[in-house]
Amino acid sequence: MRLSRPRITPLSDSEFTPEQVERLEKSRAKDGSILNIFRTLVRSPDAFRAFSWWGGYIMSRNSLTPRDREIAILRVGWLCKSGYEWTQHHRIGLQSGLNAAEIERIKHSAGADGWTPAEKALLAACDDLNRGHFVTNPVWADLTKHYSERQCMDLVFTVGQYTQVSMILNTFGIQVEDGQTVDPDLKA
Repeated sequence: MRLSRPRITPLSDSEFTPEQVERLEKSRAKDGSILNIFRTLVRSPDAFRAFSWWGGYIMSRNSLTPRDREIAILRVGWLCKSGYEWTQHHRIGLQSGLNAAEIERIKHSAGADGWTPAEKALLAACDDLNRGHFVTNPVWADLTKHYSERQCMDLVFTVGQYTQVSMILNTFGIQVEDGQTVDPDLKA
């Protein structure tokens, strides 16, 4: 977490306008709760609607496997030092086929032992995109050995989306939900 308190406070249920309630309807968790990120972003209802549509593509309609998608998202969250992102996607990563040791290994990227050649290429591409906003030719060549053209595109889309999300989370100071614990390496 870059900030120990929000710069932009999430709205409480009693503060929602009818338009905000409508925008948030599809963002409720199974238990009916609304995450702090959504409570904050809905302050700009039109931006929230566009953000939700694109985020929906990344999370449920892109061509990467859920496991590969979560490796990329977690690597971006780690590189961006986004405690909120890492915390939320740690849970989602476990639900998407990663185990706790693999999630911990994401911190060390492609150089860590245990990754498949495809996962090493994916992680190297995430690092390239974070470092230079460009996948270098050698990394791209390796990536295309394991992933289709559409999957390569979706990887870049995913890294771009979650870099933006991390910037939003970090800059607005969006805090994790009650009861969640931020990785000690990412605390403010």
